[in-house]
This record gives sequence, structure tokens and C-alpha cells, in this order.
Amino acid sequence: MDRLHRLRLLLGNHALDKLRESTVMVVGCGAVGSFAIEALARSGIGHLILIDSDRIEESNINRQLFALVSTVGKDKVEVAKERVKDINPDIQVDAIKIFFDDKTELSFLPDFVIDAIDTVESKIALYKWCESKSIKFISSMGAALKTDSSKIIIDKISRTKVCPLAKKIRGQVKEQGIKDFTVVYSTEPAKKTTQAGHILGSMISVTGSFGLYMAEYAIKTLTSNI
Repeated sequence: MDRLHRLRLLLGNHALDKLRESTVMVVGCGAVGSFAIEALARSGIGHLILIDSDRIEESNINRQLFALVSTVGKDKVEVAKERVKDINPDIQVDAIKIFFDDKTELSFLPDFVIDAIDTVESKIALYKWCESKSIKFISSMGAALKTDSSKIIIDKISRTKVCPLAKKIRGQVKEQGIKDFTVVYSTEPAKKTTQAGHILGSMISVTGSFGLYMAEYAIKTLTSNI
């Protein structure tokens, strides 16, 4: 039996062939993105493009798959690439250490994009890029200050509620004329917790679930015509 035997039993050979032929780009390899990458790697995606400009810090260990004592100080994309290749050496992995913004130029066209970026400006730039290239994508809204993973849902950005980040994004989407798109978000009101400047508390059961939800959506989208 091969490493994808259990998934083949569930989805069938044609679906796995489609996943192997697909390219998924994940922008943001942190708390949310790391779990999306993990799920995609373990589901037979043939080509992953990983984008992030950060290095791993000790404070990442509570919620990021790539953050270990042994990886602190290393580039997130390089650690992610090494882990993906350890899961499946046959996956083509491009690790790109950049901060995605409206000046970013990419020479490739993935089949699907997962947005796990933290900053509003970068998220908007990525939406515009995907829209201009007719690339399907899903975006993560705010996963911090949440503790109840049962409140996580997938919906269109126009129908989001409660989430402060989603509210900001909705305003920008309307102002800049961006088409409605799919997001993962939580309907749980934000917890009132101690904050250190702009740093917000978060827990792995919620941020990880956000990433897994997006990976599942990507897999279903890529195999929808099988």
C-alpha cells in the first residue's frame, strides 16, 4: 500500500490523479497556513508554491506546525519545504521568501490559491491578483482571540458577520470593486484578553482548523468535476 492508499479508497484514482496534476499556492506559512500546507501535502497535491517572508520565532511554537525548538530562527518557507518533502518526496515545492503586496510579480499561474496572510493590504493585493488571473481562491479571516472551533464556517465575504477583520475586508472589497469570494471565518465573538501591542492571543485548535478547512475546500474545488 502506498502513502495515499486510504485517500484513494475514499476519493478514487481519478481524483488523486487530478490532485497530483494540480498546483496550489499558499501565501502565509504561519498558524493557519502551516496546517493547510500539511493537509495538502498529505493529500497528494503535486506542486506546492509556498510564500512567506518571516522566520520562525519561539512564540510561534504554540500554534504553528513548522515551529519547533530546532527550527527557531529559520525561514518558514524553507522549513515548510523540508517538511513537505519528508511527507512526500515526489511533490514539487517552490519556497519563495517574499512579502506579498501590490508590487509582487509572479511568473506562474497556480490552479488554486490559499490566503493565510495577516495584513489587510496584502490580502487585498492577493485578491486582485487572483481575480486578474481568473484563479480560484479561499481567504482566511481572523482566527485570533477565538477558542471555539465549532463556530468556524465557510461562506462568501459578503455574508460574513462578527469578525472584525472580515468587516475591514468587506469595506475594501466594496470600495475597490472586487468580486465576492469565499472565506473561512468564525462567528464567535472575540475574547477580551491581555494584548501585547498588536499581538493577539490565539490557540492551535482554532487556527489549525482554519487551515484544514481551507485545504479541504481547495481539494474539493480541484476535484469537483471528477
